[in-house]
Amino acid sequence: MAEREIGTRAALQQVAAGAAIMPLEKFLNSVERKSQLWRRDRLRIVEQALLLLEMNYVHLPLKRAMHAINPIQRLKLLKFRLETEKQDLESSTQFHKRILEIFASLRDLHTLYLLPEPFRDRVAFLPFLIEQYFVRKGNDQPIDKYMVSRISRRFYRSGPGAGPEVLSFQPGVEVLLWNGVPIRRAIEVNGEAQAGSNPEARLARGLDNLTIRPLVTSLPPDESSVSITYRSKEGKILTLNNQKWMVDIAGAMPLATKTTGKKRAAIDIKKTKINQLRRKLYHRKRELLTPRDIRVREGFEEIFYAQARRVEGRAFGYIRLFSFDVDDPDQFVEEFKRVITGKGFPQQGLIIDVRGNGGGKIRAGERLLQLFTPRRIKPELFEFINSTLNLEICRLAPQHWELNRWAPSIAEAVVTGATYSSGLALNSEESCNDIGQVYHGPVILVTDALSYSTTDIFAAGFQDNQVGVVLGVSDNTGAGGANVWQYRDLVIADRKNPKSPFKPLPKGADLAVAVRRSIRVGRNAGRPLEELGITPDVRHFMTRRDLLQENNDLIRRAARELKTKPIYALAAKPFRLKGSRGVVISCGSKIPPKLAGQIAYLDVYVNDRFYQTINAANGRIESQKIALKDLREENKLLLQAFDETNNLVAAYRRII
Repeated sequence: MAEREIGTRAALQQVAAGAAIMPLEKFLNSVERKSQLWRRDRLRIVEQALLLLEMNYVHLPLKRAMHAINPIQRLKLLKFRLETEKQDLESSTQFHKRILEIFASLRDLHTLYLLPEPFRDRVAFLPFLIEQYFVRKGNDQPIDKYMVSRISRRFYRSGPGAGPEVLSFQPGVEVLLWNGVPIRRAIEVNGEAQAGSNPEARLARGLDNLTIRPLVTSLPPDESSVSITYRSKEGKILTLNNQKWMVDIAGAMPLATKTTGKKRAAIDIKKTKINQLRRKLYHRKRELLTPRDIRVREGFEEIFYAQARRVEGRAFGYIRLFSFDVDDPDQFVEEFKRVITGKGFPQQGLIIDVRGNGGGKIRAGERLLQLFTPRRIKPELFEFINSTLNLEICRLAPQHWELNRWAPSIAEAVVTGATYSSGLALNSEESCNDIGQVYHGPVILVTDALSYSTTDIFAAGFQDNQVGVVLGVSDNTGAGGANVWQYRDLVIADRKNPKSPFKPLPKGADLAVAVRRSIRVGRNAGRPLEELGITPDVRHFMTRRDLLQENNDLIRRAARELKTKPIYALAAKPFRLKGSRGVVISCGSKIPPKLAGQIAYLDVYVNDRFYQTINAANGRIESQKIALKDLREENKLLLQAFDETNNLVAAYRRII
């Protein structure tokens, strides 16, 4: 049966090769003494957790109301017991479990207890992924099923003498039972321990965390191995026994958001860690594997990839955007712009797929929106909860964090009794509109219940600013609308205070907290993003073909939506002739008439001042030459195209 203990032998070979992978049992035995927390350490963690939740945590009133919880009282009781008991009656593991349960009750993946060494930067995993798909019979409600979608061959071996349950365990098999429990129920139970804001998110988290578990946010699995009962491709019911949990002890890559200057990140730490290990186990570097792949510059390949996908004779652009956790948001936006306007990228419709995107820099998400719409983008607003400690932080924090803008409204709360500060944008409206529209075809956004943090904010902005249709593979996004800080950010913010209440945490333990909540704008003005999330305009149920054949049905569903939308093209080419300067303007001339949107007229602005209106002929403008007078050395040109009902449908900017 040695060959059937899948992963153990292979993993030990990987350890010998320097891959730093070991069985869970061996890992736990090696760290048993290192994981001990003394009473003073536990008290420090509880006291600082109380401070953050009472004074800094922006969603506490909402969470208390929606989930009928009292995390403050639970922490106070735990503190009382630690102070009054003569000896520690619980192990360190039990203490971690209690703190994790209290934070999980908040249903907030931004507000976390992060375990100390030796669990920090360790990830437990099984060498395969399980994903959800749906089948539909006639007009009946779709039925969810679960399949093995990927297997890491480095840690899964089926050598000579392996039984049929090992050899038949392949991508595409349907999973029926997990340790004898029906698979959906096992996922639901696992999901209850996760911090999803809504039922869709909890189920998605339970599935996403089923075979990959970052130990910085959750304790190791109780079992050292699992048994998987599945239906093979031949229809046989087989059970894979004694599948060992493994632990990656090499350490995860650091988050780019750790170095952000102004503390304007919104990131799902757990999902980011899961995505990092998924890439490590399953990802091949994309090197133009097929003619439809489009080159993305080095440094951004792990952030997104781009393809030209053809559906029923029409080419669509497809971008899978994995993360907003970038070093430089402005460089990211420029690279995205280069890709979608470059040679070979289809201009007849764009699909942006942000499923499973755990967020990152808020600036990266909010600045990206302008590339797809002629409308002026309004960034989402952010609020602090009013407290004396938050007022102190806003006044004392490093000046470049720009927190003093919130201080007056927090101070006014003493008189007004308001719960929240004024809502202010993290990014200026100018920075969200300084590039303008560069893609003039219709755009659709694909979301799921794992779209969280900056991705939630991006999806909210996409919907609030009427950029395009939101297509969801779940009934909601992850509903995580906040700017998240880690404990050290609060320490830095309050370091000028000689009586700062923030004290060092023991043994590398950490806390993360939602400090500023996101409030929506436009059609949803004033609506909080936390808990409520983004309801998609259209729903797609993932199919078996989606999981095994590069999202074919999902892309076809998105293409059907895009085909109902008009396409525009707008361009201006400068000229100089006999001492005069001007531009040659074209609108809609490169699009087949049956696909082109109809233009009624075009307004021309030079250096932010209205210059001229051009009427369209038959819905388009063909190479219209305009002489421009009184020009500077560099001039800002803005073109705005309108349809017959005076709706702004396309815009174009450039320096001439």
